Amino acid sequence: MGSIWEYANPKKFIATTDRLLPWVSGLALLALVGGLVWGFFFTPDDYKQGSTVKIIYLHVPSALMAINAWMMMLVASLIWIVRRHHVSALAARAAAPIGATMTLIALITGAIWGQPMWGTWWEWDPRLTSFLILFLFYLGYMALWSAIENDDTAADLTSILCLVGSVFALLSRYAVNFWNQGLHQGASLSMDKEENVADVFYYPLLLSIAGFILLFIALVFLRTQTEIRARRMRALLARERMS
Repeated sequence: MGSIWEYANPKKFIATTDRLLPWVSGLALLALVGGLVWGFFFTPDDYKQGSTVKIIYLHVPSALMAINAWMMMLVASLIWIVRRHHVSALAARAAAPIGATMTLIALITGAIWGQPMWGTWWEWDPRLTSFLILFLFYLGYMALWSAIENDDTAADLTSILCLVGSVFALLSRYAVNFWNQGLHQGASLSMDKEENVADVFYYPLLLSIAGFILLFIALVFLRTQTEIRARRMRALLARERMS
């Protein structure tokens, strides 16, 4: 376990992620292009949904990452609360705009899919509503970081907000299991093979999801490095003002 905490050292984190970034970025590009091109251009129309079904290659991966980005922020926030490692707090801060963007993509693509399927752009469905609230939590999280000048105080308060928002992240994932009502369909991916989409859609969807995951990792690495450098800059400026 001692080796894991070595990466709480900002220099170690930057050096390691500098080596990994080209590989992760390259794999993300290959998976994204491969999955989206395969899904949009080389899969048939669905017998019920027609070509509308192909929006799953954007909607499902972005929705998955919207939820898991918040879960990653939760883990990083807990590490900050328990261990007081600044890199973990900055990683959580770095992930927030990426997660918010994923949530927005999921909401927009869901509306585009829902209009022809449900006859409406929006419905106060349990999953949709909890997803919208999760997006508002992302905005509140980012606003709180920006509003507080002291980084440690901001990290403390945003970590608490992250704990509260995790309830809605879980609701976004499992709302259809908690409530029977609602228009949103069941999961497209499941441990139960009978609930999965057909294989012709399933494999390009898996590739798209892998691309979104790798893209998220690459962006978190890059943004965390930026946050570390920005924190150093603020510390240096504060030291100059004191002197």
